[in-house]
Amino acid sequence: MQKQGLSLKWLLVGSLITNTGISFIWPLTTIYMHEYLGKPLTAAGIVLFINSIVMIVGNYVGGYLFDRWQPYKTILVGITINVLSALILTFFHGWPSYAIFLIILSFGNGIVGTSINAFATLVQNRRASYVFNVLYFMSNLGLVIGTLVVGLVLPFGIEYIFALATGLFVIFWLVAALKFKVTTAKKRRKQTREAQKIPRQSANQIIGLLIVFVIAWVVYEQWQSNISAFMISHQMTVKDYSFVWTFNAIVIVVFQPVLTHFDNWLYAHIRSRLNVGFLLFGSSFVILMFAHQYWHFLLAMGVLTLGEILAFPGVSTYVDGLVPESQRGRYQGIVNAAASFGRAVGPLIGAWVIEFSSYHVLFFGCVLVLLLFLASFNLFTQRKQAEL
Repeated sequence: MQKQGLSLKWLLVGSLITNTGISFIWPLTTIYMHEYLGKPLTAAGIVLFINSIVMIVGNYVGGYLFDRWQPYKTILVGITINVLSALILTFFHGWPSYAIFLIILSFGNGIVGTSINAFATLVQNRRASYVFNVLYFMSNLGLVIGTLVVGLVLPFGIEYIFALATGLFVIFWLVAALKFKVTTAKKRRKQTREAQKIPRQSANQIIGLLIVFVIAWVVYEQWQSNISAFMISHQMTVKDYSFVWTFNAIVIVVFQPVLTHFDNWLYAHIRSRLNVGFLLFGSSFVILMFAHQYWHFLLAMGVLTLGEILAFPGVSTYVDGLVPESQRGRYQGIVNAAASFGRAVGPLIGAWVIEFSSYHVLFFGCVLVLLLFLASFNLFTQRKQAEL
């Protein structure tokens, strides 16, 4: 007899393991391709772009299979792809095998990421909003652990990094195989057949929010790509830039549990939570427009991170509240795909704007576009509520 819900602790363990394993691999892509394989930075950029696009495909496939096939088997397929890809990379990490299996790993990771978010809606005795908050904390904790371990292990050889990642993915496969079998395929197919279409007003709200979400990720990616050069132009070092991300992790670790403690209130005011989060995103770039000293950049990152922990888990919660149970996997896949798309195009858009204008035009544009679409989302939502 299969269980009807998933224990939260096993979902969190799975999220921590998989995000730690993935963080062994992704941060090394540009450095490894350029410094170890001798490829130009443009080649690394192309590989990362393809990875993001393939992850979008994996997100969609994961959501489709979760709803139409079996949640349990869907996540096992995704983890199996990760295990095999990382294992092959342990022994074959030259060119072009490195790029090929990194892209395959990205597809598997897309399936796993969507499956984890969709499983969050099946956790027993916990509202999905609470689970999404804690998942976001665990995923970031995994990234922190992974990046710290990479710095210690990499001097011994890249193969040890891939071997560690493989080991973690195997552990996650075992956890999922033993603890994630929570619904029957028969029940899932029945739910799918009986599913009703999402009301048009709900679908339009989701579309409007996801547009804002994509823009937020485009904005966020400027910190991952172009702001490092902006800081260096202000006589700061790579070490200074690296610590900005350490500060990001500290803010998440400190404040995410606080938000989780107030989950009931945040759930009751979900739209306010989203608005405040995205407004903080915009405010961080207002600070950057006037930034000259290092503490200005730390302040901007702190404001951005508070916006991140408010808005990003809130998007998953908002969407989940508008869709029927039988389509939760599909729509969590769309949420993850939107994030992947923003990550894919963000660095390219930022570099293009900087090349043809300046950093300050980029920062101003980030604020303006984000505020315009956020205002449009709110106006549309208010109008639909008034009609109801």
